[in-house]
Amino acid sequence: MKCITCGAETYESTTTDITDINNCLLIIRNVPCNECTECNEILYTGNVVKQLEKMRKSAQQTMNDISIIDYIKKSA
Repeated sequence: MKCITCGAETYESTTTDITDINNCLLIIRNVPCNECTECNEILYTGNVVKQLEKMRKSAQQTMNDISIIDYIKKSA
């Protein structure tokens, strides 16, 4: 896969996604991604984006100040 920012090659990796929802932090660890070898841009596939949205909606109902979710454990 090519980076949409600089056009360099990417490699499969994992990252941590941090989202601020209503002044609460949602941290999702071990999110599969493609990372650019040159500019470090993080790219998600469509399926990962859909899964992240489901996780965000689910977590939003029970969030306090900080919520941490493991992508691999939650998506399995």
